[in-house]
Amino acid sequence: MTTALPKPELLAPAGNLEAFFAALENGADAVYCGARNFSARAKAKNFTVAELERMTACAHARGAKLHVTVNCLVKERELPELAELLADLELMGVDAVIVQDMAVWRLAHRFCPGLKLHASTQLTIHNSAGVRMLERLGFSRAVLARELTLEEIAAIRAQTTLELEHFVHGALCLSFAGQCYFSSYLGGKSGNRGRCAQPCRRLYRAQGKEGYYFSTRDLCAVDLLPELARAGVCSFKIEGRMKSAEYVATVVSAYRRALDAPEDAREEAEREARRMLKSSFGRNPTHGFLTGVENEDISNSAVTGATGLWLGRVGAVAGGDIRFVSREPLFVGDRLRIQPKSDRSGQSFTIRTLRLGRNEVRHSAANANVTIPTPFKGQFRVGDSVFKVSSEQAFTMSEAKGRRRLEAFAGDAPPQLTVRAELCSDILHLEGHILGMSFAREYPVSCYPAQKNPLNAQTLAGLFGHLGPDGWPEADFVCGDLPPVVIPPSRLKEIRRDFSENFQRFWRKKRAEKRKETLGRMMNALLAAHPPERHASAQIAVAIGHARDLHILDDPKVQSVILPLTGENVQERLHRVRDRKDRVIWEVPLVLFDAQWTACRQMVASLVEGGFRCFMLNNLGHFPLFEDVPSVRLFAGWRLFSLNSQAVLSWKELGVEGATLALEDDRANLFDVLAHATDVALSVTIYASVPLLVTRVNLRRLPQGRTLVSDTGTTFRVAHRRGLNILYAGEDFSLVGREAELQQAGCGRFILDLRQVGPFSPTGKRVLASLGRGRELSGTSLFNYGMELE
Repeated sequence: MTTALPKPELLAPAGNLEAFFAALENGADAVYCGARNFSARAKAKNFTVAELERMTACAHARGAKLHVTVNCLVKERELPELAELLADLELMGVDAVIVQDMAVWRLAHRFCPGLKLHASTQLTIHNSAGVRMLERLGFSRAVLARELTLEEIAAIRAQTTLELEHFVHGALCLSFAGQCYFSSYLGGKSGNRGRCAQPCRRLYRAQGKEGYYFSTRDLCAVDLLPELARAGVCSFKIEGRMKSAEYVATVVSAYRRALDAPEDAREEAEREARRMLKSSFGRNPTHGFLTGVENEDISNSAVTGATGLWLGRVGAVAGGDIRFVSREPLFVGDRLRIQPKSDRSGQSFTIRTLRLGRNEVRHSAANANVTIPTPFKGQFRVGDSVFKVSSEQAFTMSEAKGRRRLEAFAGDAPPQLTVRAELCSDILHLEGHILGMSFAREYPVSCYPAQKNPLNAQTLAGLFGHLGPDGWPEADFVCGDLPPVVIPPSRLKEIRRDFSENFQRFWRKKRAEKRKETLGRMMNALLAAHPPERHASAQIAVAIGHARDLHILDDPKVQSVILPLTGENVQERLHRVRDRKDRVIWEVPLVLFDAQWTACRQMVASLVEGGFRCFMLNNLGHFPLFEDVPSVRLFAGWRLFSLNSQAVLSWKELGVEGATLALEDDRANLFDVLAHATDVALSVTIYASVPLLVTRVNLRRLPQGRTLVSDTGTTFRVAHRRGLNILYAGEDFSLVGREAELQQAGCGRFILDLRQVGPFSPTGKRVLASLGRGRELSGTSLFNYGMELE
C-alpha cells in the first residue's frame, strides 16, 4: 500500500499590502515578502518592521505562515541595521527568514535561535552536497536552484531530510541565481543587492541579427505538481514580488485549484488552471529544466523579453495620444505598458479615456483601432509594442484599505504562549509562560458548592486561552483538577481583564528587554574598525586556465597560481610543478551537479595523495569535498560573497584561511571590509574577464567567441565551458594602477585572473608588466570600484 504524500505548501509572493491580502484570500498556505531593506527585490514596495509584525499576526490568524526575505548581500556599514532587523524578526515570530549572505546566517544562528533559516536560491544550491552543508549549518529549508531536473531533485531528496522548496511559476533568470553580474557591471545595480535592471530582457545584435538572446520564457509547472511532490519538494513557490495583486490572486487561485484536485479530477483541474493562468500577463510558458536539460523552449531570441499580454504596435502618435489596433478587448481601467524596441524600461499607465474614432467608450472589442491619451507626451514612437499588464477586473484594494485591515492586528503578538490555572483554597493561581519567561498572579475568589454545571477546564480555557488583542495566538491552556464549585461569572471576568492587561504589559516590557539583550550581543559581535596594516609589497596570485601555463611560477612577481580543477589539468599535474605544489591552488568549478560530484571528489583525493594541499571553493556544496581529507588549506573564491566582515568570519569558522573579496564591490566598502581584522588573509582581484552570467540554457544561436552588441554599443562575448554557457563583458575589469591605494587600505594579496587571455599572450604580458607602475590599463573597466554599488 502506497503512503500518501503530505500536501506541499503553496508559497505566494507579496511586494505590497494588496498582494499580501490577495495571496491569503486566494488560498496561499504561506506568503513571502521583503523587509524595507535587505531584500532581493528592492524595487518592490516591501514592508516596515511594524507592518511585518501585523502581517505576521494576520497570517497566523488565518492559519498561514509568513516568510521574510533577507536575501541580498550586506555591506559592512549595514551590519548594525541588519542586527536590528534580525532581533525584531525573531520577536515578532515570523515563520522563516530567507538568507543569501552568510553574515545573516552567522548573526541569526548565533544570537536569534528562534528564527528558522531558509537558504535562498541566491545561494546556488544545486546538489546533494550543498543541501547536506545547509543541514550542518542549521538551515531548515533549501530553495533549490531552478536549473535542476525532476530526477536531480529526487536524487537530492534521497540524501537529506531537509525541507526542499522549488519555484513552480513566474519569471526565470537566464543565469544561475546569485551568479549574475550583468546589471551590476552595466550600472552598479546589483542583482545580488536586489536592484537588477534586467539587461537580459533587452535587444542585442549578433552576427548582424537582432534578438532577445538572453530573455527566458516564464516558468509554469502547474501540470507537474504531483511529479514535484514525488521528487520531494515540500513547498511550491510562485515568483512575483514585483508583480501586481491581480497576478498574485490569479496565479495562487490557479495553483490552489490544481493542488487541491482529487486524483480523478486532476486533468480537468489542470486545464482550468492553465486557462486561468493565460490572464496572468506573463511571458510564454516553459517547464524550464524540470523535464530535462535539453529543453529548447526556455529561451527564444525572436520573442520580446517583456511581460504582459501583447496587444500590437503603436501605429500613430499625436502629442500624448497613441493609436493602434488592439488584438484583445480593452476596458477603461486596464493598465498598459508601452515598450520601446530596444526593450529598455517601458512606461506604464492606466487607461482613463478610450476612444473609437471620435467617440469615447468604456470598452472596445478585439481588433478595434483605438486611440488612448497617455500621460507621457513625446516619449513614444511608431512601432513601439503595447502590452496589457492588468485589467479593470483586477483584485483591487487601496493602500489605505489594506492598512485599515492590518491595523486590526496587534503588532507585538508573541509567537507562542502557555497559560496554567490552579484553584486552591479559594485562590485562583494563573501563570503565563512566553519565550521562557513566566508571569504569575493570585486572585482570591468566592467559591460555592455547585448544584449543577460546576466550574470546568473548558470554561477557564475560554476565558484565559486568549489574553491579547486580535492577532495574538490562542494559548496552550493547562488546568489542574478542579473541585465541584462555581465562581461568580462577574468575578471571573474581572480576573480575566486584570490578568490580560497585566500579562500584556509584562510581555511588552520583557519583549523590549529581550530585544535589547539580543541586539546588544549582536552589536558586540560586530568587529570594530582599526587602522589598516599598510603593505609595502603584495603577494600576487595568477589564475590560469591550463596546466601548460604553470611555468608562470618562474616569474619572480608571481607567488602562486590558481588552476581550474578539471580532469585534463589534473592529469598533467605532477611533472610540471615538482617541488612547488604548495604554490598551486586548485579551484573547484562553481557548478557541480550530483552526476559530476563523485568524480570531483576523486580528483581531490588524487591531488592530496600527490602532495597538493591548496584548494579554492566557490559554493557551499564544495565544503563536503574535503570532509575527512587531512591537512588541506581552503580558500574562499569571490563567488562565495565576502562583502562584509561577518561573512568572512563565517568562512573562517568553516575552515577557510583566505578569502577573495567580492568582485563587484565598490571602493568604499572594500576599504571598510579591509579595516575590520578577521585573521583571514584577504585578497582583491585586480584583473579579470568578468563573467556576467552563467547559464545551463543552451544558447545554440550564439556561437562561442562571437561578439554581441547592445543598443548602446556595449560588447559581450559567449563562451561554452563543460556544459555551461558564460557571458563575458567585452572590456576586462582592471584595478592595475590602484595597487598602492589598496595596499595602504590593508590589502597585501592581489589576484590577476588571466585564464581568458592567457598569461603569455600579449594582453597577459602587458598586465603583468604594468604591475607596480601606478598607471591604469587603457581599454579596461573599473567595474564598480569607481562608483557606488547599489
